[in-house]
Amino acid sequence: MTVTRFAVDLGVLPVVLDLGGTFVFALSGAAAGVKRRLDVFGALVLAFAAASSGGIARDVLIGAVPPAALEDWRYLGVSLLAGVLVLVRQSAVDRLRNPVQLFDAAGLALFAVAGAHKALAFHLGSLPAALLGMLSGIGGGIVRDLLVAEVPTVLRSEIYALAALAGATVVVLGSRLGVPSAVATTTGALLCFGLRFMALRRGWRLPVAGEAEPSAAEEKSRRRA
Repeated sequence: MTVTRFAVDLGVLPVVLDLGGTFVFALSGAAAGVKRRLDVFGALVLAFAAASSGGIARDVLIGAVPPAALEDWRYLGVSLLAGVLVLVRQSAVDRLRNPVQLFDAAGLALFAVAGAHKALAFHLGSLPAALLGMLSGIGGGIVRDLLVAEVPTVLRSEIYALAALAGATVVVLGSRLGVPSAVATTTGALLCFGLRFMALRRGWRLPVAGEAEPSAAEEKSRRRA
């Protein structure tokens, strides 16, 4: 009864979350393209790749084919709109502190909860749904970073995949406990975004194997950089 009541909203909610995540991830992709001085077409391609890769991987894994990002014109439209906004309003984007990371944190949160929702709608168990939510969140950032020849953020010591997993887990737990979907979704997205944002602001990171603990002076210098 609990799962059925939660699942009533899953027809519309994942699409809204998906499109929202698509928009902000496309912003991050276009901003990364501008930062790397790509041409207009390259920046738009990067925007679409960043916005759609996580969702495509999720849909293929759960058998929702063809993936929504390739079948529904709205995903391409939202990606191109976000890319054009960045290109046209480049000066406004530049005023944001590290816009790629800010947009990435927002996209991570939205896709993590959207992925968990869609996995539950396809009747996956709790653990697979949480993991799929995490994959949905990190996929776009991985592809974006690889396309601009950067080591993906998820492979560094920064709190990234862990934040996505935490957000997705809140959604899954909410479905099992009968929490209203809007409450569970909002809480999960805020938790994911909050963890990622604070990690960026405070320099939170996971320990690196074989790395000695930095001194207070070294840590202060790293944060300043």
